[in-house]
Formats: sequence, structure tokens, C-alpha cells
Amino acid sequence: MTHRPDPVGELAALFEGEGAAEYLGEDVTQAQHMLQAGALAEAAGAPAHLVAAALLHDIGHFHGTVTGRDLMEGGQDNRHSHTGADWLTRWFGPEVTEPVRLHVAAKRYLCAVDPGYFAVLSEASVHTLRVQGGPMTAEQARAFAALPGAADAVAVRRWDDQAKDPESAIPDFAHFRPLLEGLLLAP
Repeated sequence: MTHRPDPVGELAALFEGEGAAEYLGEDVTQAQHMLQAGALAEAAGAPAHLVAAALLHDIGHFHGTVTGRDLMEGGQDNRHSHTGADWLTRWFGPEVTEPVRLHVAAKRYLCAVDPGYFAVLSEASVHTLRVQGGPMTAEQARAFAALPGAADAVAVRRWDDQAKDPESAIPDFAHFRPLLEGLLLAP
């Protein structure tokens, strides 16, 4: 009998383990932040793939040679958006992984095209914006907007920015299990 992998179980373990750590200078844990983002997407009536992308957008902070803590302390970009998206491609298609990959670029894009956007960023997010390259130039913003998945990444980014409320009632990871299982690529 062969062991069948349980990708959603592996994700649940990350939320319960590493996800319990502080979230980069915010008043919520990493898991609370991601669960809030998923809940906000769900409350907005987003399609399943966007709820999953919002839920999983920061999974890359758990992987790679530069951790989220390194991002805050050393000023080095950990490229968590790319690390997370690459890791998730084992189980999910581009409709989930590309908004994850582009959510940091979406912050840089929004700072370039939305005059009021910078004001909604938390102090920690302003710090990481500098480390991640700052606002895009007009040319970079045009190129970003033309990418497949850019609009979805902007939606994920907005939920990301809102998902930092320590008083917010959020569902646990098990709430999202059926949605994630329905999006898994065929083995």
C-alpha cells in the first residue's frame, strides 16, 4: 500500500506550527493574518481560487533561506511571494499560485497608481515596501497591469492589507479545507 500525500494536511500543519509565530511586527500571528485574508475574500464573495490565494498568500514566509524575520530585521527581501507560489505549484494551478506570486508586486503597483493606497499600509508594510523595491515606476506599473493574474493579485493585496486585526473573529483552517481540496490538481 502506497502512502497518498495529504497536501491540505501539510498546509494545516504549517498554520498550526510555524503559523503561530508573530507576523512581522503586526498584532496578529502569521496564521491569523492568512486566515483573516481568506475570510475577507470569502466575505467579499470571491471565487474559490481567490479565497485560496488570499488564505495562502504568505505561505512563502515559512520556506526559503531568508525568513520573514530576516526580512524585518536585516532589510533583505525574502521573495516570499515567489517562494510560496513555487512551493504551491505542486498542488494548485496558476489561478491560485499567480496571485500569490504577484501580491508583493501588487503592493508596489498600488503605491504607484492609487494616491491614497500608501496611507492604508501598516508600519511594518511600509518597511517591507522599501525592502521590496518601493513603488513601481509608471513603466513598471503598466507592465504589471498587463500580466495575467494582476487584477487577482490586486484583490489579494487589498485583503492582505486589511487582515491585521487582532480582534477579528476568524474561522479556523478546517473551515477552508473543503475549498482547498476542491482546487487540488489531480495526482
